Amino acid sequence: MSSAGRWTVGLERLCDAARLRRTRDRPPADFRIEAYVAHGGAETVVVRARVVDDPLPTEAVEGEGPVAALRRTLRHFVTDELPGVRLRVRVGDAEVSTVSDGDGYVFCHLPAAGLTSPWTEGVLELDRPYRGVTAPHTTPVRVRVPGPGARFGVLSDVDDTVIETGVQRLGAMLRRTLTGSALTRTAFPGAAELYRDLAAGRDGAETNPVFYVSSSPWNLHAFLVAFLRHRGFPAGPVLLRDLLGTRAGREQKHGRIREVLATHPQLPFVLIGDSGEHDPQIYADVVAEHPDRVLAVYIREVRLDPGDGRVETVSDRWPHPQVPFVLAADSAAVRRHAASIGLLPHGTPA
Repeated sequence: MSSAGRWTVGLERLCDAARLRRTRDRPPADFRIEAYVAHGGAETVVVRARVVDDPLPTEAVEGEGPVAALRRTLRHFVTDELPGVRLRVRVGDAEVSTVSDGDGYVFCHLPAAGLTSPWTEGVLELDRPYRGVTAPHTTPVRVRVPGPGARFGVLSDVDDTVIETGVQRLGAMLRRTLTGSALTRTAFPGAAELYRDLAAGRDGAETNPVFYVSSSPWNLHAFLVAFLRHRGFPAGPVLLRDLLGTRAGREQKHGRIREVLATHPQLPFVLIGDSGEHDPQIYADVVAEHPDRVLAVYIREVRLDPGDGRVETVSDRWPHPQVPFVLAADSAAVRRHAASIGLLPHGTPA
């Protein structure tokens, strides 16, 4: 972490400590357990959540202006996290007790027992009183459980891979992030249809699981889930990170991808990212570690300067001829290649 990053983390911790000293004797006004979409495999279920003292965020509505969207976005980032909250987590026939960390995050593993595919509904609940808040206080959690018919999984980046963000244009990125909503943000043309076809089994149902892995903060989880739903993408876990946090968050993208591969060892994966930042090298590292687990790597070309050579540094040294590495101009190019190697259902237009 840079010196600026360390100073920022230190400042946040000082502010959090001061806030907790002021409020530790008062009951939280808006105690809430925010559950993130989870996933479970043959042996393990991975559950994440955050405990906060914040009202439930409002949802975007048609026709609202940028000022309303900005207010909603800022509310996502201004959080009062609650550390030391003891919770009980139940998924299927398994149950564990856990406690929120210093940033309010919950991260736990449960044995896979009694799961149903494609989704299992679990629950997080308050395990003992917390500053005047008493049980019962429950929150549902959705758990994606690939079934035996899944041929592969899809691991996809989000920003500039499915949603137009413009990470390389800082001003445009901030404007879109702060003043856009789940209803107004734009998906790349053809991306939702492509992902639905990749997720489809031989019978056309959404059989192959899709995992969205991004370096965006957990504060945007609800927004991204709403965006994916509104734009018609397959539902799936959205694995993010905390930009300043202590545990559940600062884990890098490598770690979240490794978690998915380890939790679903029976599945090979298709990796989809973009050329804007680090996806080519990250995916190259994943293929080097698991060459028999990756069916193809697709990189959407979004660079301001396609001649900068960063992607080519990876592709020109690609040592895995059995794993295609495709730099694609758009979703149609990915579709054509995916169809050519049998990743799309039979009869799907290329």
